[in-house]
Amino acid sequence: MQTFGKFSTNFDTEYLTEHYIYINEKDEDREDIKITIDDLENMLKNRRKTVAGTIFLYNPTISPVGYNTDKKLTDQGFEFDDEFHELTFNNMMNLFSKSIRDGYRGKLIEIKYLFGINRPDIEPTPILEEFDADLNRYNSNQFTRYDKNLNYHDYLNIRLTGKFVYFASGHKYDRHHKEIIKYARNIAAQAQKLGKEISFTYDNNQYEDECVEHSYFLAPLVAGKMRDIRANAFKNAFRTNPPTIQKIGS
Repeated sequence: MQTFGKFSTNFDTEYLTEHYIYINEKDEDREDIKITIDDLENMLKNRRKTVAGTIFLYNPTISPVGYNTDKKLTDQGFEFDDEFHELTFNNMMNLFSKSIRDGYRGKLIEIKYLFGINRPDIEPTPILEEFDADLNRYNSNQFTRYDKNLNYHDYLNIRLTGKFVYFASGHKYDRHHKEIIKYARNIAAQAQKLGKEISFTYDNNQYEDECVEHSYFLAPLVAGKMRDIRANAFKNAFRTNPPTIQKIGS
C-alpha cells in the first residue's frame, strides 16, 4: 500500500486537505507495483473508475516522507506547495495496509476526516470546544476560528467518489458538544442520501439502524483489551468490496 496527501496552512495551523491510499497490484514475483505522484494525479482525472470509495476518520496525524509528527511541518522546513506528497505510515495506515487487499488492488481509497487539522491528541482537549463553537458559526455564515474549508466539510456539497463510505470516525462525543454530534450525523446521513453503501463497526450499545442517527461508528484503533477485536472487525469489513457492516460482541 502507498499513501499520498496534500497539506495546507493558515494562521499557523496545519491541515491535511486531501488523502488517498493506493492498494498496489502485484508483479509476477508478488512484489508491489509502486505508483508515482504523476500516476496518482492521472488516476484522479478519472475518479469514477479509480476511486473505490471513502473511509472517514476523526482527524489526521501524519507527515510526508522525510518529516515527522513530533513538531509542526513548518518548523521542519516543509514547503506547502499544494502538491501531493507520499506519506509516512502511521498506526492507522499500517492497519489499512494489512487489511485492505484483494478486491481493491489497483484502486484508490480516499481518506476523509471530520476535522482536517493535522495534529495529535485533539480529543479530548479545549480545541473541541472551539470546534463546537466554530460549527455553530459555520452554520450561521459567521467567521470561524479554524479555516472553514480546510478543517470542516460543507456536508450538503460534500464530494464522495466511489461506491461506499466506511465510517470509522469514533463514537465518544461529549454530550455538550451538540454541534459536533450534529455535524458528524449530517455527514453520514448525506452519504446515505447520495446512494453510497454505508458500513461501519458497532456493538451492543446501539442497534444497527440507529448508528447513523447517533453517529455511532467505532474506531478501528484502540488501546487495551478491545484492540485486536476492533482491528479484526475492520479487516473483516474489507474482505469484500464494498466493505460490510460489522458487529462486535454477542
